[in-house]
Amino acid sequence: MAKDTTGRLHVTVKSAGKRKLSSKLWLERQLNDPYVARAKREGLRSRAAYKLTEIDDKYHLLKSGMTVVDLGAAPGGWSQVAAKRVGIASGKGRVVAIDLLEMPEIPGVTFAQLDFLGERAPERLVAMMDGRADVVMSDMAANTTGHRKTDQLRMVGLVEAAAAFAAEVLKPGGTFLAKTFQSGADAELMAQLKRDYAGVRHVKPAASRQDSSERYVLATGFRGTKSSQ
Repeated sequence: MAKDTTGRLHVTVKSAGKRKLSSKLWLERQLNDPYVARAKREGLRSRAAYKLTEIDDKYHLLKSGMTVVDLGAAPGGWSQVAAKRVGIASGKGRVVAIDLLEMPEIPGVTFAQLDFLGERAPERLVAMMDGRADVVMSDMAANTTGHRKTDQLRMVGLVEAAAAFAAEVLKPGGTFLAKTFQSGADAELMAQLKRDYAGVRHVKPAASRQDSSERYVLATGFRGTKSSQ
């Protein structure tokens, strides 16, 4: 071990057996990530919880009694934050979550293991919601191919699908929050969001790794559709 520039001990992972360099670097980054360590101490499912916490602290998206849809929820960090802030423990609000992967139960959160892009997923989600949503949030990421342009287009397609779903289920005035990656491929998506919402911006919380192109698109003040009014 050695100390980094902040004085913290830095863990170095030795290459062993058939461990790939990418796996070694990922493990090393996890072991040295202060947000990962903090999440473990505070009983949160993932470091991603702090991203939503920071965004909500600044923009006040989550309020008591709201209905929230969490797309790509596993392992559950965002659902934990949302459940607390809408008042699930006090019998208020509703959090509905889906993911391709299993997610251990979170008290008060309704979860289904579903492929969001599957034909039946939107219908199932609407049934789980039992009404319209105040917030639709997505921390989904497309599987990467290693080809940058292809990966960017896949990610934009995923966000576009989430945005289309949000436009069908949000209450007027509602909020859409989704992970994306910095690229020029999302111009059409941003233009559509600006037509549908009063305010659209990109945000990058401090908990996002600074060497990552990850950022979030935040659309507030959904203008509503004929079916939502």
